[in-house]
Amino acid sequence: MAENNNPLVWRKAAICGNTTCVEVAFIADGILVRDSEDPSGARLEFGSADWRTFLAGLRIDSLTPPR
Repeated sequence: MAENNNPLVWRKAAICGNTTCVEVAFIADGILVRDSEDPSGARLEFGSADWRTFLAGLRIDSLTPPR
């Protein structure tokens, strides 16, 4: 994982409040994603371009599975 000596700053959407959500942390070459209920568990790492593509897909609702 591409982390440096700086501590990670994890963020989750304000809409989540105190409920379970995913959290993201920005790193030099991308984004880390983790489950807020399991902060020491597995993390997913995305490159910056892949993360932007994912967010764009969410905005246009193109990530909905076919029915």
